[in-house]
Amino acid sequence: MRIPESELIIHADGSAFHLHIKPEQLADNVILFGDPGRVELLAKHLENIECRNASREFVSVTGTYHGKRITALSTGIGTDNIDIVMTELDALANVDFNTREIKPEHRTLNVLRIGTCGAVQPDIPLGSFIFSVYSVGCDGLLNWYANRDNVSNLDMEKAFCKHVHWDKHLPAPYFIKSSDYMIEKFKDCTVPGVTISASGFYGPQGRVVRLPLAMPNMIEDFESFRFGEYRITNFEMEGSALAGLAKQLGHNAGTVCCAIANRHLKSSNTNYQPYVEGLIKLALDKLLD
Repeated sequence: MRIPESELIIHADGSAFHLHIKPEQLADNVILFGDPGRVELLAKHLENIECRNASREFVSVTGTYHGKRITALSTGIGTDNIDIVMTELDALANVDFNTREIKPEHRTLNVLRIGTCGAVQPDIPLGSFIFSVYSVGCDGLLNWYANRDNVSNLDMEKAFCKHVHWDKHLPAPYFIKSSDYMIEKFKDCTVPGVTISASGFYGPQGRVVRLPLAMPNMIEDFESFRFGEYRITNFEMEGSALAGLAKQLGHNAGTVCCAIANRHLKSSNTNYQPYVEGLIKLALDKLLD
């Protein structure tokens, strides 16, 4: 089936509409950042650079690390941007841009998000690297796609909603497990976590500045939630859409974040750049091992 031009927009130069990446420029291993500036932090580790692209918040570079090809790409903030990024990355890998038809053989990408986060458990110190074994979508994005129940842990979802007294006006949360491939890569060097992906930085993460919250006890309720061996460990803003869309599209995905705040302890560290640089180096070594 030919994908209409209105559904998948391709520039005249053969690049994807938002990302401005051409199919031949995409590596099998992709590292995502929210912050465009972090793409350059990774680029300095590359032995050679094949290409650079930039459009709005979407900045990318493809090159090699220890002889292995990798693409680094910034997404900007929020799961809405992940919807754009994962759809276009998958199209670059699995759609023929000349015929607009899906390729007969599926190409699997390994997509890792590196970010920063706020821990919610008192025993997770600032500077910890937390790997999202489960990502909890409190953003609603995956609910727009069919078959979301097929990739969500429905028992955990139900238990969570009951424990935290989930407000009926909020989008239904979804619980997506990272790919086994990514879990195995990072199991010995990170704190395993269950990560809340919020749709905002303030109210959706339980911060009160001038407006009251619909769920005033959400931080305490999130912190006390348990489901077997799992507990909520941290907040960030993109991982759930990445995990959910990647699983439906047949890619390996995971999120690892550096804790720069602890919501329980009410502490933060704004001088976190060295931790992020260390996490980038760790991610390169583990992902391309």
